[in-house]
Order: sequence, then C-alpha cells, then structure tokens
Amino acid sequence: MKIAIGSVIVGLVVLAIKLLAWQLTGSVALYSDALESTVNVATALAALLAVRYAARPPDADHPYGHHKAEYFSAVLEGVMIIIAALLILHAAATSWGNPPSFTAPWPGLAVNLLASVLNGVWCFVLIRQGRALRSPALVADGRHLLSDVVSSVGVTMGLVAAILTGWLWLDAGLAALVALNILWSGWQVVRSSVGGLMDESVPEDVLEQLRGIISAYGAGAVEAHDLRARHAGRATFVEFHLVVPAEMSVDAAHDICDRIEAAVKAAISDSVVTIHVEPDHKAKHSGIVVI
Repeated sequence: MKIAIGSVIVGLVVLAIKLLAWQLTGSVALYSDALESTVNVATALAALLAVRYAARPPDADHPYGHHKAEYFSAVLEGVMIIIAALLILHAAATSWGNPPSFTAPWPGLAVNLLASVLNGVWCFVLIRQGRALRSPALVADGRHLLSDVVSSVGVTMGLVAAILTGWLWLDAGLAALVALNILWSGWQVVRSSVGGLMDESVPEDVLEQLRGIISAYGAGAVEAHDLRARHAGRATFVEFHLVVPAEMSVDAAHDICDRIEAAVKAAISDSVVTIHVEPDHKAKHSGIVVI
C-alpha cells in the first residue's frame, strides 16, 4: 500500500517538473513527455485502488478473494497508455509542418533530465517490489515508468541534436517515436494482464517445483496427477489429484495432504492448495511419482 501511495506522489512531482520543462522550451517532444506523466499519475491512482481492494480477505460474495482486481487495474493502465500515445501522435502530426522555435532549451532539458532520474529510481523500486509481492498492478506501473524513462532519455538526446543542428523538425519526429514506444509498452501491459484474467497457467519452472514438492513430501501415496496452478495477483492456486492405497484410512490420507500443503505454502507464499484424494484404482500411471 505504501508503495502505491508513493507512486502517486512521485507521479505528481515528475508531472510538475516535466510541465516546467515544456514551458521553458516550447518543445512538442517535451510536451509529449509531460502528457505521458499525466497518464502516470492516473495509472498510479488506479494501482493504489486496485492494491487496496485486492488486499481484502475472501468474503461470501468473493470466496476466492479479490486478487484479480489488480489485473483490471493493469488492463486499465494499458488502455490509458495507448490513449496517451495516440494524443502524442496527433500533437506530433500537427507540429510537423510548422515546428515551434525553442525558447530556453538548455534549462528545460536540465529540468527534464531531473524528472527522468527520479522516474528511473522509482521504476526500479516498483518492478522489484511488485515482483517480490507478486503484484501485477505494481509491476505494470513500473514497466510503464521504465518506458517513460527510455523515451525521456531519447527525447533529451534528440533535442540536443535539434538545437545544435537547427533541424527543428526533429522535435515532432521525436514526439512520434515517443508515442510508438508508449504504444508498445501499453500493448505489453494489456497482454500480460489479460493472461492473468484468463487464468493462464504458472510458468513451467513453477510447475516443476510443485512436482518436486509433491514427490518429496507425498510418502505413503501412490501418485499424483492432473496438477494445475495459476496466479491471481499475489495468490497462487494449486490443484491436483492424489492417489492413495484403497485400504488407507482417511486420517492417514489427510496427514499426507497436510504435509504436502505445508511444504507448498512454505515454498510459495500466499498459495491456496486444493487436493482431491482418490483410491489406487484411479491411478493414471502417468502423473507425479511419489518417492
């Protein structure tokens, strides 16, 4: 929650700095950079609301929790990023034939560089913490900021070239390049978020880790099969069938399930484990072999 609030504060500070840089220079490229920062503020607010809602515990209407709220936020961020890119393209096209003259380019570029440094530090914090907390909203916010940093550096370098050469048309060209970079970033955010909404499977290395845990801690069982796992925000839902000898008591089978569940939760934080116990005649002889 503190990180999400920090994103809003950083976004507002960076927006103010970039607006100052635009006012100092009159550059369309720096205007596009500032316009992207308005999206940063809006997406940071969306991420804050999503993280807060996703942290709610399960209730009668949402027995599996509210984790997927973060994916909706990430999709919204992606859409807003794309809208910002289209607005920048429009501004670039409008100024292409009539490029503006720069007023105070060097102070403006220095101010814009300060905003880029601040964004760069914060996007590193967001991506690192978002991955550690398995928060799609924070990771999406961090990736968006990273694209902002890349485009800001490109704009700064290009404007230096435009000032030194007198080729003012570079200003509109750079704005168009910024827009294309933002479009790609927006598409990446939307694509990854839709995967979460569609209950996309966890990566193969996580499935392999789960197979190893079940095999190592399932002593007494015959096999396990039909393993499925998915992420929903910070939660990881794990399901599989555990085959035990037909003569095994319910208590003994339950002990095995408890042992496996505890091992999975120790290895994967915020995991929710569902195990369906079956007698040995249900064995498929093609699943996870229990040691």
